[in-house]
Amino acid sequence: KLWASAFGGEIKSITAKYSGSQLLQKKYKELEKSVRVEEIDGVKLVKNLALKMEEVFRKKADATRRLVEAAEEAHHQHEDNPDLQYEYFNAVLINEVDEEGNNVELGGEFLLEPNDHFNNLSVNLSLSVVQVPTNMYNKDPDIVNGVYWSEALNKVFVDNFERDPTLIWQYFGSAKGFFRQYPGVKWHPDEHGVIGFDCRNRKWYIQAATSPKDVVILVDVSGSMKGLRLTIARQTVSSILDTLGDDDFFNIIAYNQEIHYVEPCLNGTLVRADRTNKDTALFFNQTGHGSLCSQAIMLVTDGATEMYDDVFEKYNWPERKVRIFPYLIGRESAFADNLKWMACANKGYFSQISTLADVQENVMRYLHVMSRPKVIDHEHDTVWTEAYVDSAVSLKDKAGPSLMTTVAMPVFSTKNETVSEGILLGVVGTDIPLQELMKLIPKHMLGIHGYSFAITNNGYILTHPDLRPLYQDGQKRRRPNYSSVDLSEVEWEDKDDILRNAMVNRRTGTFSMEVKRTVDRGRRVLKMHNDYFYTDIKGTPFSVGVALSRGHGKYFFRGNVSVEAGLRDLEQPDVALADEWTYCNTEEQHEHRHLTQIQAIKLFMTGRRPHLKCDRELIQEVLFDAVVTAPLEAYWTGLALNKSENSDKGVEIAFLGTRTGLSRTNLFVPADQLSNQDFLTAEDKEGVFNADHFPLWYKRAAEQVPGTFLYSVPFGTALDNRSVVLASTAIQLLDDRKSPIVAAVGIQMKLEFFQRKFWTACRQCTALDGKCSISCDNDINCYLIDNNAFILVTEEQSQTGLFFGEVEGAVMNKLLQMGSFKRIPLYDYQALCRDYARSSDSARTLSDVRNKMMSEAIFTSTFVQPEFLLEFNLYSWWNVDLSVKAQRSRGKNTMVPCDTEYPAFVSERTIKETTGNIDCEGCIRSFVIQQIPSSNLFMVVVDNKCDCSSSPPVTMDPNEIMYILCWGNSLKCDRLKFQKDRKKPESCHPFHPEENAMECGSATRLSSPLTAALLPLIAATISR
Repeated sequence: KLWASAFGGEIKSITAKYSGSQLLQKKYKELEKSVRVEEIDGVKLVKNLALKMEEVFRKKADATRRLVEAAEEAHHQHEDNPDLQYEYFNAVLINEVDEEGNNVELGGEFLLEPNDHFNNLSVNLSLSVVQVPTNMYNKDPDIVNGVYWSEALNKVFVDNFERDPTLIWQYFGSAKGFFRQYPGVKWHPDEHGVIGFDCRNRKWYIQAATSPKDVVILVDVSGSMKGLRLTIARQTVSSILDTLGDDDFFNIIAYNQEIHYVEPCLNGTLVRADRTNKDTALFFNQTGHGSLCSQAIMLVTDGATEMYDDVFEKYNWPERKVRIFPYLIGRESAFADNLKWMACANKGYFSQISTLADVQENVMRYLHVMSRPKVIDHEHDTVWTEAYVDSAVSLKDKAGPSLMTTVAMPVFSTKNETVSEGILLGVVGTDIPLQELMKLIPKHMLGIHGYSFAITNNGYILTHPDLRPLYQDGQKRRRPNYSSVDLSEVEWEDKDDILRNAMVNRRTGTFSMEVKRTVDRGRRVLKMHNDYFYTDIKGTPFSVGVALSRGHGKYFFRGNVSVEAGLRDLEQPDVALADEWTYCNTEEQHEHRHLTQIQAIKLFMTGRRPHLKCDRELIQEVLFDAVVTAPLEAYWTGLALNKSENSDKGVEIAFLGTRTGLSRTNLFVPADQLSNQDFLTAEDKEGVFNADHFPLWYKRAAEQVPGTFLYSVPFGTALDNRSVVLASTAIQLLDDRKSPIVAAVGIQMKLEFFQRKFWTACRQCTALDGKCSISCDNDINCYLIDNNAFILVTEEQSQTGLFFGEVEGAVMNKLLQMGSFKRIPLYDYQALCRDYARSSDSARTLSDVRNKMMSEAIFTSTFVQPEFLLEFNLYSWWNVDLSVKAQRSRGKNTMVPCDTEYPAFVSERTIKETTGNIDCEGCIRSFVIQQIPSSNLFMVVVDNKCDCSSSPPVTMDPNEIMYILCWGNSLKCDRLKFQKDRKKPESCHPFHPEENAMECGSATRLSSPLTAALLPLIAATISR
């Protein structure tokens, strides 16, 4: 107790002195009676936010609509000329020269200049460029004609950007395969000289081109399907799956003498075509109703001996609601006429695929057939994609990937002679960085722990502070399933999906629940009660919500100072404003782009730039905070100038932050001598004000008892010579639970300085001769741990920053049993686990990703239908080269998505001192834990006379949640039979009476089981 008291008094004195916490508390107290505390109206807040987001989305949609009109008019005026010669700027060839220094064909000199609005890529703001897939001919007459008439879009691209400077990429994806992009930018092939990008495969193109689809893929696995035919068939199925989006539903059925569902769970139903389901084919659709819109059967086979008109007559005529798309695999065409007849008689399209190079183009044709009803209806449905990572391989200079959504619209031929053919010309779109939406969030009104989030009609996250699209494993790589993270996977405490379902169904309302929020890279947890407010965003499939934490998070206060005083103190050199908060919108007009936020505030408040869009309410509070915190600048300067203070330079930085995103810093040592130079910089993501969170030192301090300091060793600095300790405390306006937390202050000190103070305190004792009976040097092990049981001080330097349970497992177990610490179970549904896969990383395309789908199907069949393996081994059909890959990649492992459970630990606040004994194989080991006054720290003293190394450590390691299969019953199926709510898109164009179905492909053996396969299949599809 003596040691704890001595160290606590010493370290609090240092921290309070150098942080200036008492001075800042006094300054706010002086103004207590002149400020007004208000409870935040969550409903009003979320509705205002929804209106702002609606305005952003509307402006992007308007820009896209202008592109549609211009494209359709340009095509209407153009007459196709098969002999047209036209030089255009090819995205890959621009500024390329031949051996003699001359511009290559379709290249030419193309002016490119770096532009910070486009992540400092070199772009051309006057012209667009054209990208043509590697497998297509640059001078194909269809492409040349399309490029020629679409040149008219350049003027609209530029005009759109002048009207709305927040626009980024605008583009037109042609049904012929080329991609026109503005602003112009150079594309770079990969190391193999290939650009795999095909705009028609992108989600925005597929969603805009067609209505939601129910697709059954029927695959011939008879004995004749082997060798090259097998390879082509697999690639065809892969390409079909790539064309399905989150609003589509599908199933895959293989047949030879019988039909076989790839997963018995899915017998007779359809599953949503999200990324996870296409990879595993395991998510069950409870209702079996699918999209209830367009319906199609894809037949992948190498021949057909009959036409089965009786099947179609009974189940599909006269309405022909189910389209048939036969894909004849191989060069033989003896029975092509039968397959073409099936297509033509059922409003489909016949294709013959004889090489792998033919797959992509032939699969794409079905999209254009299914788009006919929409084209004839002339419905320019606006579609919005899920969130996705903008990381096209072509933009290799890009400074890191970012999350986007895209607004897209289809472009139709309006020529009278083509009306009944329903010709889709392509799709136009523009990207919207989700960071632009984040700037609309009034962070100062959400409180320290509050946040905003948005989801799609399928329940997937558009924005949420807990969405993790990237992970670090040596380098940043994309998560495979980032775009399918459901709201229920981050708000997992809502077991009944009440919040999620209400938002999916576009309701306006409120909800509340107790939550556990992890911070500091998931190692620490904060328990709180959140109130949620939500509503829909008109004109989009999205809904937005805000979460406010109860207590100080529900209150805001308003102060008032003169503009002159506020601006004077705001312009001091030690002041900074949150980079990602929007005080003034400097993006909307080109002439404001160069302004800093402080410059913009000054111009706005002095009336010199009345057209600037600024948040006057937020600015008024920033000016108030600038005035109140101004005395600390002089206070810190005085300490720094006093040579007798801080002579060993143990304290390096003093800092503060306020509820309005204002921060002040003071260096007590030269910048180049700082132990941790990342602190309070953009590199320190959790340590600064961000678009969706307050700094970590601010958030954690706010949950401590008022007047106490929070100490921690930042993770990642503990084991090198940059080691530091951060200390911070929250400043309350009033002395009650409803008081807003107005600011937080703190210091950064050297870890070595902090530890020296601890060891000095531990040498004190009450003996008259000064000789202590016990000492941390030999008799006992002494530790200083924080409220989450991480070690700050120990004799073993290598243990600094470690979890205490890993070092003293027996003691930690006893502390948990005694209630001094609590174990809190947490879940991570965005985790990545090591998978010691049988195939190499380079093979993780369809033949690899589908391995899991097929193997699980066979595994289930082994228990449920043993005869299945005898008749038809779908797994080996799909993976003929599996054994070769396995030998080649033995020992390699990859990261795959998984669900994990892991613990966090929190101290019990009411326990100040505890003693205990541990029985280590007959040897009794005693320990004492003592709280350090006015802090979140605990001293743990353990005698070292017993060897307790046999006791297992207590770790924070995550455990993967395994969804196992049982004999005769799939628990995974049972788990998946409960399908989460989704709201179907309102627009649907499955067929049109004026559609001309005569364009159904051109002919250049399926056996008797086809009838058995098609009969129940069509019956099931139609009966829905």
